[in-house]
Amino acid sequence: MINKIKDFIKGKWYREIEENDIGLEELKQLQKEGAMIVDVRSPQEFREGHIDGAISIPEYDIKKEAEKRIINKNKDIVVYCSSGGRSKKAQKQLKKLGYSQVYNLYNGLTNYVNNF
Repeated sequence: MINKIKDFIKGKWYREIEENDIGLEELKQLQKEGAMIVDVRSPQEFREGHIDGAISIPEYDIKKEAEKRIINKNKDIVVYCSSGGRSKKAQKQLKKLGYSQVYNLYNGLTNYVNNF
């Protein structure tokens, strides 16, 4: 019974790496190549700390702000949040808007801070 509960909780809060999720090494490489880094957390969270060079577009504003602030729909874009959930939603929204090269930082800023 305990194992079933553990599996249920893991399934609800732990996300496996998916297509177009990237790790830290890929992030570093994309940064070197000039990718746009988009922090999709709230403005308050962004002010508290963010990846160097990132711009702030909260996940709830992606549909409204993306086409104003990210002109090139073929540019490499990396989205991130605290843990990867909001950025995964933002990644899907950007794809629906026609952006072709959108990557999600797997496990979000927590992973970045703990490993840089």
